[in-house]
Amino acid sequence: MPSSEIVRWGILGPGWICERFMQDAARARNARVVAVGSRSADRARAFAARFGIERAHGSYEDLLADPEVDAIYVATPNALHHPNTMAALAAGKHVLCEKPYTRRPAEVVEAFDAADAAGLHLMEGFMWRHSPLTRRFVELLGEIGDLRAIRASFGFAMDGSPDVRLDPALDGGSLMDVGCYPLSGARLVAGAEPVEIFGRQTVGPSGVDIVFSGMLVFPSGLVAEILSGFAFENRSLEAIGSRGTLRIRDPWNDGGGLEFDGVEQPMAMDDTYRLEMENLSDAILGRGEQLLGRADALGQARAIEALYRSAGTGETVRL
Repeated sequence: MPSSEIVRWGILGPGWICERFMQDAARARNARVVAVGSRSADRARAFAARFGIERAHGSYEDLLADPEVDAIYVATPNALHHPNTMAALAAGKHVLCEKPYTRRPAEVVEAFDAADAAGLHLMEGFMWRHSPLTRRFVELLGEIGDLRAIRASFGFAMDGSPDVRLDPALDGGSLMDVGCYPLSGARLVAGAEPVEIFGRQTVGPSGVDIVFSGMLVFPSGLVAEILSGFAFENRSLEAIGSRGTLRIRDPWNDGGGLEFDGVEQPMAMDDTYRLEMENLSDAILGRGEQLLGRADALGQARAIEALYRSAGTGETVRL
């Protein structure tokens, strides 16, 4: 069990996203990374040395068996998120799992059922949701009148080198990698889950989508357009209302640029990975509620599944 002050964290799968995570995690007020586990002992030791982590384990199993670890940050490729999370929960560890948790709704139910049964916390790692920029955006929605439309995008240009995000066996693809952010953003702004979904994808040589576009219809009739891809640079979240428009130029990386009808709104930036870690650590310590839970993760997985189903059939999916 964690002490009354600090949650002791272990890193499972020290990939490139963990390097970004550690830049912020080192400043957490209520958490400390004390161990790292990799399938390669050398890789675990190198990561531990780089970030001043006390213990390096040469297998995931050894990390999960570490009695000095209270919570696990799962940062393996997409297809491994669910089995790694289930193993961590079975070992009695709380879990922060990097997004997207899964494209399969049944896995969300299974994982949260296991966490609830064990009295453990589980959260999907959408760090952008913890940003002060995101909170301010939501606060300002009331200033733009009746919401008429939502547009959200996240794309970047791959450099052509081998990348696990292009591997279909690891649940690669632009929707799973970066498209889950616009999807999360559209759902947050709408304040509801979609009832109709339509998706279109451009499939690359490896068999995964390299561009994905989708349309979500919400119960009120509100429509959101989302776009993701590995072939263009574009990041934004836009809410169009009857009295004005709100836009963040780069919401997913806390890049700033909050605009109200084209006028920049001053905003202080913060460490989103640290805020995410602190939020879940507070919940583990009994000091607060975690921001994201079962309902959000299940809504996300259902929408991803529907988008892929629609793209495969060419038909609108009704939820």
